[in-house]
Amino acid sequence: MGSEVTAFSDFLHDTIIFLPVLLKGLGVTILLTGCSLVFSLVLGLGWALMTLSGNAWLSAISKTVVNVIRGIPIIVQLFYVYFVLPEIGVQLAPFAAGAFGLGLAYSAYQAENFRGGFEAVDRQLVEAGRSLGMSESTIFRRIIFPLGLRTALPSFGNTTVMMLKDSSIASTITIAELTRAGQLLAIATFKNGTVYTLIALLYLMASLPLAAGVRAMERKLSRR
Repeated sequence: MGSEVTAFSDFLHDTIIFLPVLLKGLGVTILLTGCSLVFSLVLGLGWALMTLSGNAWLSAISKTVVNVIRGIPIIVQLFYVYFVLPEIGVQLAPFAAGAFGLGLAYSAYQAENFRGGFEAVDRQLVEAGRSLGMSESTIFRRIIFPLGLRTALPSFGNTTVMMLKDSSIASTITIAELTRAGQLLAIATFKNGTVYTLIALLYLMASLPLAAGVRAMERKLSRR
């Protein structure tokens, strides 16, 4: 019993020392996730619109790009952006490379989220819009886009949580996010158990409110 109390006391003592460093890393993780999320949504929407455009060439290009992106591991894409692009004159800072690489990797999944949501919209509503004399752009803006987003919202939430967790991969290109900060702490202190327990708890604390927020948005939209 005494040894357990001592171990818990040591854990609390180490937590007080390590937490400021890890919280700073968590801030970088959240910022990186936010930047990557915006980029992936914009690019993913573009891929989805190309796929559904009705133009055979645009559709073929977007489907090929999405399949290629999904078939390459995220860590390889990050390495390519950070290490290979400089060889052709495109030099990105670690944070920018991480945001670009993660955003590009997840744009393929966001494209499928958008596509699935848009295709799930009742075609009778689209035909009703046409019968009212709406243009195709107006139908998309007023019917397909809002209803498709509502349908795809759970998928967007899951993808965002996955992106938050996968942001740990950015530690491989020296971004000082949560996992990288924890790795440096563990190397310096040899307190692997404490450090990685705290990292796991911080990721959990960041993802649970995110998932709860998505569920709240789903309930709000379902009431409208």
